Amino acid sequence: MSACEVVSPLAQSPGLPRSADGEPVFPEPWAADAFAMTVHLHERGLFAWGEWAERLSAELHKPGRAMDGSDYFDCWVAALSELLVAKGIGDADAILALQQSWQRAAEATPHGKPIVLENDPQR
Repeated sequence: MSACEVVSPLAQSPGLPRSADGEPVFPEPWAADAFAMTVHLHERGLFAWGEWAERLSAELHKPGRAMDGSDYFDCWVAALSELLVAKGIGDADAILALQQSWQRAAEATPHGKPIVLENDPQR
């Protein structure tokens, strides 16, 4: 297997939505971004595969999660945020403020246009 064919253990996450060909499927561009960010941070050594798997599994099994897996990437982002805060890499308040800013930007963006933070009316 060449270096280009090496698959990150993150790509083998249980429950990761996949196409008929076995490739990850992302419901929205932000989900692909979250996946790529997680892979990148793992490959840079900021957390071990086991740490990630444990966090994601805990998030996926919290009460109230969608039985059909439709909130899989919401769980993914929550698990990544929690892991970054626990390791002192991120700040919970800063992550929440950014999440809220993206939400306001999404709500203020006309249908069909790209969502950018500059669309947040409070920025």
